Amino acid sequence: MFIDSAEIEITSGNGGSGLMSFFRARLNPRGGPDGGDGGKGGDVIISADPQLHTLMDTRYKHKYRAGNGKHGGANNCTGANGHNEIVKVPCGTMVFDADTEELLGDLTAPGQEIIAAKGGKGGWGNTRFKSAQNQTPRRYTPGLDGETSRLRLELKLLADVGLVGLPNAGKSTLLSKMSAARPKIAAYPFTTLIPNLGIVKSGNYTSFVMADIPGLIEGAHLGKGLGDEFLKHIERTKILLLMVDISSPDIGKDFATLEQELVEFNPDLAEKPKFYALTKADLLQDVPGSFSVPVDIVISSVTGYNLAELTEMLAKKLWLMGKET
Repeated sequence: MFIDSAEIEITSGNGGSGLMSFFRARLNPRGGPDGGDGGKGGDVIISADPQLHTLMDTRYKHKYRAGNGKHGGANNCTGANGHNEIVKVPCGTMVFDADTEELLGDLTAPGQEIIAAKGGKGGWGNTRFKSAQNQTPRRYTPGLDGETSRLRLELKLLADVGLVGLPNAGKSTLLSKMSAARPKIAAYPFTTLIPNLGIVKSGNYTSFVMADIPGLIEGAHLGKGLGDEFLKHIERTKILLLMVDISSPDIGKDFATLEQELVEFNPDLAEKPKFYALTKADLLQDVPGSFSVPVDIVISSVTGYNLAELTEMLAKKLWLMGKET
């Protein structure tokens, strides 16, 4: 099951209380203060884990709590700090305050983390208050409380190339032929119900990540069909590959529909580099040399026609974009 959003409640640990204590011994019945400080409460940390691919764990576990700090002890012993609570999420997870919608962090790199709730500070023992004027202080402070908040987690997949097309345009078949990914494939619309990622080798030591999302239909940005739930997953991609079935009665209209849905969902998608591909060339005996609309490449995932050329085209564009940054 692919889970790309979740809401959780987090609570950091309370700080331990300081101690009021005085050293007492047979030879020193009136020793000075020796109350130790309380330990710090544990933090709640959100950490990006490259081994995770969905937010399923956080969907089913709603509450996370860090440990409380221990109280201070005699002989100036400081209480132990509370344990930190680590919440692991996939790379590409955005963390929002669920009440204010403030973006707290965007975890895109493995091991990247944010402290979402800081533990309370430990209190001071009475030793801290000893002075020349007060040799036997009877003052100490309690630890500070931890923080409680609600977070909204939203996963946006990280990929170099995003496949965009109408239902049954051949996106999943292409991904399965160009990578080791094995998405569900069938000869009917809306076979793809979840985003899929695949790693495409473009050389002996180079590769790029390709993402396939469910097919779009006209009005997808308004909630029609299935693609509207997953359009956000191509917002991070560097290149978009728009795909239309070569046997479509109106290729130009299909490409225009895809472009319109992208722009309506997020105007910034209009600025992304795009390539236009016609798929399923195996359905035609003779592939036309030109079309009424701009087309960058004609491919067939079934026969492998032009797939090597497509890989080279995408890899070259990504290389050039890398040089520009």
